[in-house]
Amino acid sequence: MTERKIRVLIAKPGLDGHDRGAKIVARALRDAGFEVIYTGLHQTPEQVVAAAIQEDVDAVGLSVLSGAHNHLFKRVLELLKEKGAGDIVVFGGGIIPPEDIAALKAMGVKELFTPGTSTHDIIRFVRENIRAAV
Repeated sequence: MTERKIRVLIAKPGLDGHDRGAKIVARALRDAGFEVIYTGLHQTPEQVVAAAIQEDVDAVGLSVLSGAHNHLFKRVLELLKEKGAGDIVVFGGGIIPPEDIAALKAMGVKELFTPGTSTHDIIRFVRENIRAAV
């Protein structure tokens, strides 16, 4: 029995318009053998969750640079649970102050990556923490 590839949705929720980091992460994950879906800029949490469910992903990676990370991560987690998809792992990155990281992890965000994180570290995280749903 062959295991299917891990599917990861990379999303840019909120209003910030800078997606270079998200595209770099998406490409690195794809090049490492994962299936990657990139939603593009200016997604609402509702759009992110709808795409995650429609694409049957194992994980959602959120990139937030706008300062709205507390609200956006919380809303995505709430919507996933409401839709019966609370088993989808949520991780993310962006401009997130150290004092907010612990609170985000406590609410259910599996991992957070700040600027300067090596793509190798993100790939390792996905390999070690996300299992393909079969």
